[in-house]
Amino acid sequence: MTMTLKLPTDNLSPIRPVVPPRVTAGPKDDDGGRKGGNDADFETGTVTKTRPKTKRPNLYRVLLLNDDYTPMEFVVLVLQDVFNKSREDAMRIMLHVHQKGVGECGVYPYEVAETKVTRVMDTARKNQHPLQCVMEKQ
Repeated sequence: MTMTLKLPTDNLSPIRPVVPPRVTAGPKDDDGGRKGGNDADFETGTVTKTRPKTKRPNLYRVLLLNDDYTPMEFVVLVLQDVFNKSREDAMRIMLHVHQKGVGECGVYPYEVAETKVTRVMDTARKNQHPLQCVMEKQ
């Protein structure tokens, strides 16, 4: 089936192509859109944000040093109080320090290790014991 379209012949002007006016992006309005623009003028895509890989903190060993004056029971109490060790673990660490001269109380990030060393040293000084505690990078 064909259809014929009849146009009026009076006042016909030559046919010119219709060109839409060029639309450019204007200043932003309050809602973040653009005035005077349309979405065809903007590229679309996915924004990806790369996260920097976080580095694990350095760990430090907290060590107790043996001396000939600090009572064994005091060392056990310090291990229980400062390092939250059970009585059995505290006894085992204390005997290791006594026999080997040095023993590891735990491994912690820098700030935690520093705090534990300070607590041990302060407790020993307050009780007039020469107990020494140090930390070393693991």
